[in-house]
Amino acid sequence: MTVEETWQKYLETRSSELREELILEHLHLVKHIAGRLAVRLPAFVAQEDLEGWGVFGLIEAVEKYDPSHGTDFQGYAYYRIRGAMLDEIRKLAWVPRSLWQKLQQINAVRETIEQDSGLPATNEQVADTLGLSLSEYYQLMAHFQSTSPISLDEPFTAGDGDHVSWTDFLEDESSPDPLNSLLDKEYKETLVEAINLLGERDKLILALYYQDGLTLKEIGLVLNVSESRVCQLHTKAINRLRKIIVELEKKGNRDAK
Repeated sequence: MTVEETWQKYLETRSSELREELILEHLHLVKHIAGRLAVRLPAFVAQEDLEGWGVFGLIEAVEKYDPSHGTDFQGYAYYRIRGAMLDEIRKLAWVPRSLWQKLQQINAVRETIEQDSGLPATNEQVADTLGLSLSEYYQLMAHFQSTSPISLDEPFTAGDGDHVSWTDFLEDESSPDPLNSLLDKEYKETLVEAINLLGERDKLILALYYQDGLTLKEIGLVLNVSESRVCQLHTKAINRLRKIIVELEKKGNRDAK
């Protein structure tokens, strides 16, 4: 029996056996959509989870499909499957629907820019395309980061356009500590000034990690937060410190002129 014949028979009888056959026949859609979404989503969302959620969307699509509406089943199922995946991702991310839609728009714009130029999209390009100021764009991304779990393997675009992951900011015990390297150079005064400009929580986290040698888990016990949250806070503190150092160096260069 062809797929078309199976559909016709199923629509006439609503047989559970034929329904299962149609679901199995279209499982490839679930894998295809999950693979495409997984590339653009945070690493804490596993492709296997996406596929599991997508199967429920496929089942619903098979049960509710009505060819009299003039739609192709694969096109109809695509939106049902994708919608089921995104609904579950929203629940995981604890992000309001309106904010999630903005984030999806950011991802889509970034992807379009990179496809057109063949180069990584910068934050400035994305913000300009969306009609946002850089401040508005950073506020939006900061809100997303503060409400979402974070994976150390998750890639993101740094301010200079480079694609990096959060692991790039963690200490590598096999190489010189970046803060110690700074202390050994003429940037010692700049580093001290930059640290003094950090918030109290950022200072505390960096002091516990680099000076006292506490692990992320131990810092979590001190701050009464989870280890993953400490990792997130540590990363943000390092990012703020680097930005402050860059600004201080720029100011120093201007004053020197």
